[in-house]
Amino acid sequence: MDEIRPFAARPADILLPRTGDMTAWSVVACDQFTSQPEYWRRAEERIGDAPSALRMILPEAWLGTEKAGDAEDRIAAAMEEYLDRDLFAEVKDSFIYVERTQPDGRVRRGLMAALDLEQYDFAPGARTPVRATEGTVEERLPPRVRIRARAALELPHAMVLMDDRDERVLCPLEAAKHRMKKLYDFELMLGGGRIAGWRVSGPLAETVQQALCSLGDAALQREKYGEAAENGPLVFAVGDGNHSLAAAKRWWDELKETLSDAERRTHPARYALAELVNIHDPALDFEPIHRVLFDTDGNVSLPDDPAWSDPKRTIGERVSAADAFCREAIAAHGGRVDYVHGDAAARELGSTPGCAAVLLPPVRKDGLFLSVLKNGALPRKSFSMGHAEDKRYYLECRRIR
Repeated sequence: MDEIRPFAARPADILLPRTGDMTAWSVVACDQFTSQPEYWRRAEERIGDAPSALRMILPEAWLGTEKAGDAEDRIAAAMEEYLDRDLFAEVKDSFIYVERTQPDGRVRRGLMAALDLEQYDFAPGARTPVRATEGTVEERLPPRVRIRARAALELPHAMVLMDDRDERVLCPLEAAKHRMKKLYDFELMLGGGRIAGWRVSGPLAETVQQALCSLGDAALQREKYGEAAENGPLVFAVGDGNHSLAAAKRWWDELKETLSDAERRTHPARYALAELVNIHDPALDFEPIHRVLFDTDGNVSLPDDPAWSDPKRTIGERVSAADAFCREAIAAHGGRVDYVHGDAAARELGSTPGCAAVLLPPVRKDGLFLSVLKNGALPRKSFSMGHAEDKRYYLECRRIR
């Protein structure tokens, strides 16, 4: 990886754990089950004393508890311990082709790749090849930046979308997987389904690299997006993990000021590992993210015909209406809001005393790239890619120092 290639996504030196219990190692994204701490207790019970990615992350369900008090020190120490124990095997200068069998049995395909943070921007009005699809909350970044600044490794849970209508990236890999080395294949814990991964290296990686690069072709962008392509090219849109990528970007922007030009070109923190997923994958569903009010005085009344259910409104307008209602309800009745995946979970939480569920309608994924090109990022927490159990699990690592 000495030569810097002018691509938004490229192969990486990826670390995989050498452990006999990969199920214990791999845990779901930290921003899932935020109002269900029992999920994380069950995860801890399943892991026991085995090596686990859980020791190198901070689940958001732990924020505000004693478990979060020493998170930066604990995470940095766990990473150094695993490195000192020589826990990882390195897969050099490679992509990883991923097949994720979801709990419903459908298989979602993806590609682990390193994103160039110099070509990513989460700011409103960004015109970089890699952009956010939802608004970034600045106050959520400092804790993540502090953790990344201390960390020797990164563990990605970001899923980044590509508008690959012709299946030029992943379809050839699916056909060629019998010729690639299988790196892992195991069951994910607590109902997460199964995951398998194959190494993509050498000439095949070069072919994939060119296919990824072709997604930014000016003529193809105009064919897809018309006049909106003038605000491009938009090659990759961050679906899940926006704040984690934004923290990586913020830390890189701070770090690079201390580096020489040569160091900036090759420093590992310039990149962030992520899974690239085709937005047109039939196994990839977009789900609404519901709002649940907690700890109110019990007098919150939901309207019979809420604005957030109006089919004539855009997704951004519906989410904005739901958020406005939550702010007004909290001002009148106290409490707080949390963001919940899944209709059943939101209804169950909303039915408890002092709570209320604001249920948003289904979300269509068609037109997301065009919307971002035309109007910029959607309001935060506008949609989710699948249910909580469908999310990316922490698995692969990469050195960033």
